[in-house]
Amino acid sequence: MTVWNWRWLLACLVVVFWLQAGRAAETTLPSGSAPLPVALPYFPDAMHALVWRNWHAVPPERIAAVLGTSVENVAAVAESMGLPPAIPIPPEQRTRGYITVLRRNWHLLPYDQLLTLLDMSSEELAYSLREDDFLWVKLGGLKPRCAPVRYEPPGAEARRRASEIRAVVRSEFGEQMARQAEPRFEFVRRLSRPRPGGVRRDRPAKSLFALRYVYSYFALFGDPLMRPELDPYPDGLLQRLAEVGVDGVWLHVVLRNLAPGSPAFPEFGADHEIRLANLRQLVERAKRYRIGVYLYLNEPRAMPAAFFDGRPEMAGVPEGDHVAMCTSHPAVRAWIGDALTHVFTEVPDLAGVFTITASENLTNCASHGRWQQCPHCRDRSDAEIIAEVNAVIEAGVHRGNPQAKVIAWDWGWRGHGDAREIIARLPKQVWLMSVSEWSLPLRRGGVATTVGEYSISAVGPGPRATRHWSLARQAGLKTAAKVQLNNTWELSAVPYLPVMDLVAEHCHNLASAGVDGMMLSWSLGGYPSPNLEIAHRFSQTPTPGIDEVLDAVARERFGPEGASHARRAWTAMSDAFRQYPYGGGVLYRCPVQLGPSNLLHRRPTGYASTMVGLPYDDLDGWRGPYPAEVFAGQFEKVAAGWQGGIEELRAAVKKTPPELREAAEGELRVARAARLHFRSVANQARFVLHRNALAAGDRTMATPERRRHMEALRRVVEDEVALARELFTLTRQDSRIGFEASNQYYYLPLDLVEKVVNCRWVLDSYAAAEE
Repeated sequence: MTVWNWRWLLACLVVVFWLQAGRAAETTLPSGSAPLPVALPYFPDAMHALVWRNWHAVPPERIAAVLGTSVENVAAVAESMGLPPAIPIPPEQRTRGYITVLRRNWHLLPYDQLLTLLDMSSEELAYSLREDDFLWVKLGGLKPRCAPVRYEPPGAEARRRASEIRAVVRSEFGEQMARQAEPRFEFVRRLSRPRPGGVRRDRPAKSLFALRYVYSYFALFGDPLMRPELDPYPDGLLQRLAEVGVDGVWLHVVLRNLAPGSPAFPEFGADHEIRLANLRQLVERAKRYRIGVYLYLNEPRAMPAAFFDGRPEMAGVPEGDHVAMCTSHPAVRAWIGDALTHVFTEVPDLAGVFTITASENLTNCASHGRWQQCPHCRDRSDAEIIAEVNAVIEAGVHRGNPQAKVIAWDWGWRGHGDAREIIARLPKQVWLMSVSEWSLPLRRGGVATTVGEYSISAVGPGPRATRHWSLARQAGLKTAAKVQLNNTWELSAVPYLPVMDLVAEHCHNLASAGVDGMMLSWSLGGYPSPNLEIAHRFSQTPTPGIDEVLDAVARERFGPEGASHARRAWTAMSDAFRQYPYGGGVLYRCPVQLGPSNLLHRRPTGYASTMVGLPYDDLDGWRGPYPAEVFAGQFEKVAAGWQGGIEELRAAVKKTPPELREAAEGELRVARAARLHFRSVANQARFVLHRNALAAGDRTMATPERRRHMEALRRVVEDEVALARELFTLTRQDSRIGFEASNQYYYLPLDLVEKVVNCRWVLDSYAAAEE
């Protein structure tokens, strides 16, 4: 199943889940099938687990409020398990870390206690679950049926187990627990502060890629144009992006909130003046760094069925409890065009827009392929409808600003098939953008598959993009490639992957393909990195060679003596990454994002892995098209090859001049963390295989065979302990590790300590069973 098919399935699940929730009882919060939660038998009880999971994640006062006890009692429970003293919780945790808190307590607390812990209303949480980038789906589309957790004075058995945990913590981590760590979100503060002296690099007057735009590394879900404190582009980030050659940034808007209402839709436009004023300020700030601001349009957004009570002739295809605004009606088209003309007149320096007209969200009647169910669209073609929407957007934008760019992304057109009929109908002033690596054939581990999107390990362009760009050029359109150059769902828990050879090869290929611009990231991948610097260097004319670019970037980052080691490191990690077992299920469901923080389960949980959220122990869900042994083996190949790169990178750092050392050490930490994630996926797959074999054989398995599985299982678990300990150290040194904007922190440092406690309990449990 391709990546796109996974995303389409997940979008359908969102509709089903929320349709059911809307018909369910009076609560505003969904429950799904509400199974029993996953057990955490290595903790004395749920109360101890709750204190551990939230220590250093929320203020102790909040934990005490949830448990109905005093802060002193909470601190005593934490101390009994060897946890370090309380620390100030960064203020960003409330806005930038609520998903992290929600996910870690999903199997511990019922909704009412979750709301207390999160300091949210039920309406706020319901909105986040529904709207915050598939959050309900990422949590599995179900809420485990958790009993309330209250403070009780620990009994003798609970105190005994807490003491055992404390001994494990002291033995495994020692004085590290007491050392000061970099606060979570410190990278946000660091990247937000402009460096003195302005942008440090001049941009060439002529560029091969006339467009290089990217999303914010740490943007928040919400409405930043209404809440300036959610600013996704502070000056420090704009400055650093400009220094690596970025000339555009983008943000998502809902058009009905950005422009005034119309005679047909007078209810639209609430507070649009405020949003436009804030957008104008952002555009003006970005312009100081020679960066343009682009709007992401996914329009017209479907509306609740009641919206059409007085205007049934404008109702299109229904989906769940929403209905498309039918673009076959002239009033709908007029509103879209006039609204955009207003926006681009009021904010004349806006750089442009890009559109997705067949996304997971229902927009036009053809967006989900069911236009023939609409009485107004059924006699039209999908090509006509989708091209018309883009034409209306183009006309509206260019009435306000003839110089603005309008970029039509072919995502989802005809199920990601051949879109030649749509391309032929697009206005000549539109750019055509396509995912570069789409439909690229692969064979890894002897398994043949095809790339959908979100791949750095597979170097594009692929046949679909190449074909569409050719058709676009024949139609007189400019072209753009959508790429991921920093990270992808192959691994998103580090700010960038130091696989510079792959990045350079892709950029060189795109320069040779003659595309006019690049979208450098989706909502992940916006860190101002050396990867983006490579893309910038390939935009120069004449086009430089791959070695020329990589040598220059290596010298710039590691100095003349460290550069050769850095080059060998990048090549080793790039070669290793080519072994990544790419597949839609692998990217979205395997534990690569959580890495060593994902727990080992002595017995099967029975839970299915979720979209980049909760992998559990679902090996069959993780592996996609790969046999389990091949899946584990491919990740072992990636990790082994990556280790060779790390050794070269260590050598490079040692020879890096002092003024460059801090950034070089940061790259080494990122590379080390990535290897730990890859190695851990292989370990977890091996653990499940051995666990299941032992359970299936029980006592009937021949002794040598049982001993072989037990010894292999012990080695895997011990390796997981080592990986967790190393990642604990790295995360405390570098607050970027474990973070991705739409999922926030996948894990916090104490989660790695919990993993070690979990592993020791698993080994003790097996040892007891063998006696």
